[in-house]
Amino acid sequence: MSQLNPTPLSEKSTTDQIRERFDQDVDRFSVLETGQSATIDAPVAMELITQAAVAMTRPIRRVLDVGCGAGNNTIKLRQTYGQNFDVDLLDLSQPMIRRATERVAQAGANQIRHWHTDLRDAELPENAFDVVLAAAVLHHLRDDADWESAFAKIYRLVAPGGSVWITDLVSHEMDRVHDVMWQRYGEYLISLGGDDYRNKVFEYIDREDSPRPVTYQLDLLQRVGFDRVELLHKNSCFAAFGAWKR
Repeated sequence: MSQLNPTPLSEKSTTDQIRERFDQDVDRFSVLETGQSATIDAPVAMELITQAAVAMTRPIRRVLDVGCGAGNNTIKLRQTYGQNFDVDLLDLSQPMIRRATERVAQAGANQIRHWHTDLRDAELPENAFDVVLAAAVLHHLRDDADWESAFAKIYRLVAPGGSVWITDLVSHEMDRVHDVMWQRYGEYLISLGGDDYRNKVFEYIDREDSPRPVTYQLDLLQRVGFDRVELLHKNSCFAAFGAWKR
């Protein structure tokens, strides 16, 4: 997606504006089989991060789902792990949290806690979570300081021997490669809903989102303290990756 005048960070949507849109979009985020249709390879990415979480983290006793939406990733993790665990659901949207709570409880969970807030503002316990999941949420971070602060907070939240797994929209280090990847993404969106749908998605990405390259994020995960990082999957401008804490 080449833009002559992209929205500057200072003029991006506020958290309240983002919350208002997601409050109206609960049903779209409630289909486990497809995840988010506007995300390339969403089911594959969800499967890979949950398999990696189980492979790298045992036992799983408590999970934090950042930007939980309707709970798809926690439900998939429960299916993959095959045992119950405590779940903390964090989201800006109260309707999303309500839907996620219903679905996660039905899938099998022990204690469920709710955090109706932004990750940056949540007073979460440190060294408490065996697995942190963050799907399609971190691209709302803004400048470098915001990214570093959020990643450092995630590191503090993960228990020793635990891990964080992320699926997200990403940008690219090289402008020409970035243009190629966004062209591919645009073609994918056209295949789903035509030019109007592509334009709609690109408009709210420009208005709301500020993604960073997966290379930037993997480096940042190590800089804040994680011992190992792993890129699981990348297709066009979407990636699945994670990190493990010694």
